[in-house]
Amino acid sequence: MSRTPTQSPQGSQQAVQNGGEPVLSHGLKQRHLSMIALGGVIGAGLFVGSGVGIAAAGPAIVLLFMGTGALVMLIMRMLGEMSAARPSTGSFSVHAEEEIGSWAGTTSGWMYWLMLCAGVAAEATAAGTIMHTWVSFIPAYGWVAIFMVFFCASNLTAVKNFGEFEFWFSAIKVTMIVAFLVLGVLGILGVFGSAPGTSHLTGHGGFFPTGAAGLAAGLLTTISGFAGLETVTIAAAESDEPSRNVARAVRTAVWRIAVFYIGSMAVVVTLVPWNDPKVASAGPYVTVLDRLGIPAAGTIMQIVVLVALLSAMNANIYGSSRMAYSLVNRGQGPRFLGKVTRGVPAAAVLASCVFGFAAVIAGIVWPTTVFAWLLNIAGCAVLVVWSIVCLTQLKMRRRLEREAPELLSVRMWGFPYLTWLAFAAILGVFAVMAANADGRQQLAGTAVVVAALAGAGHLKQRRDDRRAEVTG
Repeated sequence: MSRTPTQSPQGSQQAVQNGGEPVLSHGLKQRHLSMIALGGVIGAGLFVGSGVGIAAAGPAIVLLFMGTGALVMLIMRMLGEMSAARPSTGSFSVHAEEEIGSWAGTTSGWMYWLMLCAGVAAEATAAGTIMHTWVSFIPAYGWVAIFMVFFCASNLTAVKNFGEFEFWFSAIKVTMIVAFLVLGVLGILGVFGSAPGTSHLTGHGGFFPTGAAGLAAGLLTTISGFAGLETVTIAAAESDEPSRNVARAVRTAVWRIAVFYIGSMAVVVTLVPWNDPKVASAGPYVTVLDRLGIPAAGTIMQIVVLVALLSAMNANIYGSSRMAYSLVNRGQGPRFLGKVTRGVPAAAVLASCVFGFAAVIAGIVWPTTVFAWLLNIAGCAVLVVWSIVCLTQLKMRRRLEREAPELLSVRMWGFPYLTWLAFAAILGVFAVMAANADGRQQLAGTAVVVAALAGAGHLKQRRDDRRAEVTG
């Protein structure tokens, strides 16, 4: 298959339209990518959503985060290897199309777009709810509209605006987690009162209080919290030195993910009982800070959660617009979405925001039907994307080793064994989902969408092959 116009042989992005001139700007710097890589997986899912996982699995949530964190680090390493070798706005979708076929590129790209747009809706709704509690004369949906317009406008102006917002949003989140870990360790040592020891780890039903069923429920929660880490490989194509920048960002993010997620969960389940109702309702961070006697813990965490939600909105609008732009430039979507203004894919930004806002409306009008269906598919989309990433990396690595080994500045650990292990783990998650009714419903809806996208991609691939035969 021929190289797409979003890549040059050297790996630097050269996105072009029919006129032939470069169209996407290169306004992101190394500091932006480092924070995007780090902040992209530190969202409301960690600060609040992890409480649901703790309530489901108990102290064993630490083991679940260790397992899912290891899987995420492997996926991140694969993405880093491919993106450092062949930077592209479409990232893994472009690589999947080149290595496997149009059906894989179409499926992974549009599934990822759907996931990010659904995320925009969920995050905007949650952020609007928080703001309404502070400024009640503006309804929650009014705040949603304000946030949507603001981030849509900022993403329409220049990519450096996205980078700056994400840099400072991520800096706030990282600072909060570091402070939390420091305070938590001091609390475990007894600085803020009596040291808890292992009472909360072994009491209240033991380390595995809810058994296998609880682990299965907690597993799905932990995985969904990591969705969005792929944005850094998309953003790398709009940086000044794509290959070098994405390699650095991936290397620095991998171990920090482990420290922040696993460290946070270990602190929480050591300091407070896993079955404390506040862990799930108020969130694990608020519960721990209250336990340590930190003044205004609830307000502090509401501010941090709001920042995390706005950060995720910003990143998801960016990532979805770039993915849509890349797909359209490869003939896998409506051509009008390829319109670029001042180095920004304006039409794709607007389309992603409109879809996200439409999903918000669906959440108000049809919360238990249309919106629930959309969120179910989006929740499963990341597993579909990761499985295609594994298969793509297996093929791309072998081809690069034969044709251009000098492009492998980042190498997947333990290739091909760890790649196959990651793929097997993803299949294992699918099996866990299939074992319960809710999971089966989620898988069924996702399968319909995947089949439709894969079918459309396959038809395009056959059409392109026939055209190549005629012209050849």
